[in-house]
Amino acid sequence: MKKTYKIEVDCANCANKMELAAQKTSGVHSAAVNFITQKMTVEFTEGQEPKTVMQDVLKACKKVEPDCEIYL
Repeated sequence: MKKTYKIEVDCANCANKMELAAQKTSGVHSAAVNFITQKMTVEFTEGQEPKTVMQDVLKACKKVEPDCEIYL
C-alpha cells in the first residue's frame, strides 16, 4: 500500500535526511520526500498498519528536525 502525506519541512537537506530516516523505519518498504511540494510518499511493507508505522516515521523524522510535522 502506498500513501502520500502532507509534511512541513524547512529545507531540502532536512527533507533528504527525513527521507532516509523514514526508509529505515520498520514497516516501510520505500519512502520519498519532495521538499518543493511538501509531500512524503510512503510505501508500506505488506501486512503493516499504515497509521502505526507512520507514528514511528514521525518519531524518526523528529530526531532529524524536531519541529517537522507530518499530517496523518
